[in-house]
Amino acid sequence: MPDSQNPLSLTKTQTQTYSYLGPAGTFTEAALAQVPEARDQAWRPVNNVGEAFADVISGRSIAAMIAIENSVDGGVTATQDALASVPNLRIIGEYLVPVNFVLVARPGTTLADVRVVNAHPVAYGQCRNWLEKTLPSHGHLPSSSNVAAASALLDTTQADAAIAPPGIEKHHDLVVLASNIGDNPNAVTRFVLVGRGNELTAPTGADKTSLIIELPSDRSGALLEMLEQFATRGVNLSLIQSRPIGDSLGRYRFVVDADGHILDERVADALLGLRRFSPKVIFLGSYPRADKRPIEFTSRYDDGIFIEARDWLRGLVGGEPAE
Repeated sequence: MPDSQNPLSLTKTQTQTYSYLGPAGTFTEAALAQVPEARDQAWRPVNNVGEAFADVISGRSIAAMIAIENSVDGGVTATQDALASVPNLRIIGEYLVPVNFVLVARPGTTLADVRVVNAHPVAYGQCRNWLEKTLPSHGHLPSSSNVAAASALLDTTQADAAIAPPGIEKHHDLVVLASNIGDNPNAVTRFVLVGRGNELTAPTGADKTSLIIELPSDRSGALLEMLEQFATRGVNLSLIQSRPIGDSLGRYRFVVDADGHILDERVADALLGLRRFSPKVIFLGSYPRADKRPIEFTSRYDDGIFIEARDWLRGLVGGEPAE
């Protein structure tokens, strides 16, 4: 019987397609492998975030796995901007993938031969210190994915080497010039599974709510007023990142991850405050945290406190004796 709390399970009786940043072998594919509902389903590699979201909007795919944040470079701006501009998308889960890299090249190439490195911009940022120390005069050729960077070495001579996931040499005729080249051995990339629809997953006590919020104007105190909507309800923010709206200088939207679920009273009350304050609030979804860490907050922000306060006010309006 389908799980009414799981948007993906409602159509699990037939084969479904999931999109991910390809080709096969990327970290995004590793994230998709963590989704139980995606097992034994069709996986469609795409070239960029826009194509992945187009698949979801058109119905070609039931969901798409997209990188949204990493522990070295922060938020993935292409994903954040796409979520702000493509309507009717909903984050339904998050997944963490430990990240490390190797430097690969065509057979016969040595480190001394490397002048240009092909790499996805995020991977390049996570290996920048190693590259600048080991190959101080190298150039960077951006690629759409880590696997594509490696496979391109076999089709073109524009680059001499590529940053790629470990094990890539098992799938392509390449040699590993260096291993563990990531600057941070604890690097992790956070991925989100994005679908279409309005179903909510049930609260678990270890949830996250993602929002995109526009400031009403470029003036002193506007950002503080936005943050106060969360602070006064005891809602912690695990991510806040500004992105330009693009219509004029000084106009920004903020990508926010709040600890808790929209069905938690404190989070719901914060969203009401945001709605009154902001000209545009995009709700991207409430979903279980990948680390399953329970949300901590003080007892004065328990659901019952908010419910009692509303009941008290309702009683006053209804003419009940004040206590």
